[in-house]
Amino acid sequence: MTAIPADLAAEVRALRADDLDDVVRIDALHTGQRKPEYWQRVFRDFFNGGQDAMRVGLAAEADGVVQGYLLGEVRAFEFGSEACGWVFAVGVDQSSLRGGIASSLLAEACRQFARDGITRVRTMVRRNDVPVLSFFRSNGFVGGSFVQLELDLGEEEG
Repeated sequence: MTAIPADLAAEVRALRADDLDDVVRIDALHTGQRKPEYWQRVFRDFFNGGQDAMRVGLAAEADGVVQGYLLGEVRAFEFGSEACGWVFAVGVDQSSLRGGIASSLLAEACRQFARDGITRVRTMVRRNDVPVLSFFRSNGFVGGSFVQLELDLGEEEG
């Protein structure tokens, strides 16, 4: 377990399957939408993904209540990308924001990735999500060597 700043009296521990309801709750606070089916699928894939997948699942707990979570895994993508750690979900209960929980979760995830020989960690953030961008930048993340491109298939050609 990794200690979080003392004033929070929380600890970082491995994510457990029974943390599902807390993750759904925290995610809904940030997105404004409860997505239990989505998170059930994520948890099923995460916990039943096989032994060969390198995954990081963490929870920050205080007084028996999950205050934050982080999920990540090692991915190797096409287009010449080496295997890297990938943070694909992070959230903190609004009552614990700006208390160091997310940074502690991220630091522990990075330690676990490094322990497994990973030398780079990536994530993807909406360009207009200033609080999340600020969080990752304050933790050392910078623009990477890849550019994300997308095509909206719902648009009609003119």
